[in-house]
Amino acid sequence: MENLFEKEGLEKTINRINQLTPDTTPQWGKMSVDQMLAHVNVAYDMYYNKDNYPANGFIKKILLKAFVKPPVVGPKPYPKNGRTAPVFIISDKRDFDKEKERLVGFLNQTAEHGAHHFEGAESHSFGKMSSTEWNVLFAKHIDHHLRQFGV
Repeated sequence: MENLFEKEGLEKTINRINQLTPDTTPQWGKMSVDQMLAHVNVAYDMYYNKDNYPANGFIKKILLKAFVKPPVVGPKPYPKNGRTAPVFIISDKRDFDKEKERLVGFLNQTAEHGAHHFEGAESHSFGKMSSTEWNVLFAKHIDHHLRQFGV
């Protein structure tokens, strides 16, 4: 898995994103490429624009932390056609160029902050996480969807 906090991992991931076109089709799943980019952007948007997302209740956060966090930040790849949280479902058409630009911007912003910034940072759903967990969350999700679209 790429380390998105390091230049080499960041560049590899951005190069893969740059291989996408508005006409790239998925190898599985129902999302179009513009929807996929918007979907991946949600994880970053939840971190950088916390005020746009209502806080999870105490009990919900405990359940998410206990049952959802381990597979999300663990080493095992996401399964094809897996379930996602409602906030991540993108069903309308999106502007491909805008979503691609947002994603690359989020990636660069995250790398500029560096791993130290994310050490112990609060996740909307999972509570405090290590920088390693943050990297896995971001990198694993992007990799899953880039593989979905063949890049």
